[in-house]
Amino acid sequence: GGLRKTKLIGRAKLAGQTFLAFATYNLIRIGSLSGCWGGSHV
Repeated sequence: GGLRKTKLIGRAKLAGQTFLAFATYNLIRIGSLSGCWGGSHV
């Protein structure tokens, strides 16, 4: 999710990046679980 090495400085920016990464992961996971999308190309 891009959190291993960040280019951002500051807690607020890092928290925003973390939130975006987790939200994206959850959307991919929900799509895979519901069967709408296979998720094989991720």
